[in-house]
Amino acid sequence: MNQEKIGNSTYFYDTYALYEIAKGSKNYEKYADKLIITSIMNLYELYYQLLKDSKDELAEIFFNRLESSCIEINSEIIKKAAKFRKQEIKLKLSYIDCLGYTIAKEQGVKFLTGDKAFENMSNVLFIK
Repeated sequence: MNQEKIGNSTYFYDTYALYEIAKGSKNYEKYADKLIITSIMNLYELYYQLLKDSKDELAEIFFNRLESSCIEINSEIIKKAAKFRKQEIKLKLSYIDCLGYTIAKEQGVKFLTGDKAFENMSNVLFIK
């Protein structure tokens, strides 16, 4: 992904947000056509969920559409995400959610999610 494109109206889309867009949720409609950044791990999670829901064709469409939107995951991001997960252990956040939240902070963009665990955290745009 070209890092120069990232701006103030860009968000890191977690799997929750991507899934809501894939299923056509009205609440996420206005975010569907914006520049999306995510991680390959979120894309993996989305692809799996759509396959699980027997939406194989939609899984392929979204995988192909979003593959170029994935931010590179490096060892420093992984370490920071692990520290964040440990710090917030009581919230029982998934590894992928912690990774995404950390990437968002590192990229200087808000974390777009509807995951209740993130509702009152800083640097989050919470949309249910």
